Amino acid sequence: MSERTVLHVKGRVLVGPDDVRDELWVVGGRVTYDRPAGPGLDITTVDGWAMPGLVDAHCHVGLDTHGPVPADVAEKQALTDREAGTLLIRDAGSPSDTRWIDDREDLPRIIRAGQHIARTRRYIRNYAHEIEPPELVAYVAREAKRGDGWVKLVGDWIDRDAGDLTACWPREEVEAAIAEAHRLGARVTAHCFAEDSLRDLVEAGIDCIEHATGLTEDTIPLFAERGVAIVPTLVNIATFPQIAAAGETKFPRWSAHLNRLYERRYDTVRAAYDAGVPVYVGTDAGGSLAHGLVAGEVAELRKAGLSAVDALSATAWGARAWLGRPGLEEGAPADLVVYESDPRADVRVLAAPRRIVLRGRVVG
Repeated sequence: MSERTVLHVKGRVLVGPDDVRDELWVVGGRVTYDRPAGPGLDITTVDGWAMPGLVDAHCHVGLDTHGPVPADVAEKQALTDREAGTLLIRDAGSPSDTRWIDDREDLPRIIRAGQHIARTRRYIRNYAHEIEPPELVAYVAREAKRGDGWVKLVGDWIDRDAGDLTACWPREEVEAAIAEAHRLGARVTAHCFAEDSLRDLVEAGIDCIEHATGLTEDTIPLFAERGVAIVPTLVNIATFPQIAAAGETKFPRWSAHLNRLYERRYDTVRAAYDAGVPVYVGTDAGGSLAHGLVAGEVAELRKAGLSAVDALSATAWGARAWLGRPGLEEGAPADLVVYESDPRADVRVLAAPRRIVLRGRVVG
C-alpha cells in the first residue's frame, strides 16, 4: 500500500472501552491519530463506530466433522469469519496445515495451537494425535514447536466403559507436560466439558480451559486465584441436547450429564465472571458448527450476565491483550470493523458490520 493512499475513519473510534476518539487514519497499513500531511494524498473516508477486529479465540479453520479439509474449503471458512468481523483467530487445534493463510493479506490472522492431543480412542476421529500418558510430554513439546504459542489437550471425553465423561490424563503426566510447554514458551489449553479434570489441570498450571461447563462453586475460586481463563463457546454448548438425545439409549449417564451441563450453562459462566475469572469469546466453528458466529457468541455472553462492555472486551480489547496482539493503538496494524451504531449500547450491532478493514485495506 502506497504511503499516499490514506484511509480516514471518522465518527467514533473505540480504542478501548473508555477511550473513544473522533477519528483515526490508516497510512501504510497502520493506525495513526496524527492527520497525514502532504500533496497528492488519495483519501478514502469511512464513517461509523470503529472497534478493533474481533477475536474468535476458539475456531478451527481447515477442519470439518470428518477431519482436515482442502485448502479451498479452509479459504471459504476463513472468508466467512472475516465477513463476520473476525480478524484474529486462535485456532484451538487442527490437523490441517494452514500456514499458507499467513501469506494472504485478505484473510484473518491466525494463532495456532497445533494439533489436538487426546487419549487413544477418546476423541473425534481424524482430529487429534491419539496417544497414551507416557507419550504426553513428547507430543506437547512437538506441538509447542509447531504452534504459535499454544498447545491444545483433550482434558476429558466419554469413557465408553464408564458410560460417562471422565478425565483423560493422570495428574503426574499433566504436570510434566504443562511444565514442558511453558519451558518452550507455549501456553496450554484443554477441552473440558465435565467436572473431574478441572482441579488437576489448574493446579498443574494450565493457562486456559475451553468450554468449562463443569465449573462448580468448588473450582471457580481456584480458577480466579490462578487467573485461568475460560472460553465458554456457548453457541456450541447450545447443541448439547441434540448430542445427548442421539446417545441416550447407549450411554444414558453421559446423556443425562450433558443435559445437566447444558441447563446450568448460563449460571456457570455468570458465576465464573462474577468471581473474576477471565472470559473470552470462542465459537468452536469448524467442527460441526458453521463459521461466522462471533456476534452470536457475544450475545450469548450477554445472556449469561456479562455487561455489554465486558462481552465486547471478550472479543476485542481484552481478547487481543490476552493473546498478545495489538488493538487500535498508534502504529498498530489497521485491523478494524466499523458499525452503524455504538456496540456498547447494543451488542447485536456486531451481526451487521458496515465496513471491515484488514491490514489497512477495506475488504468488506
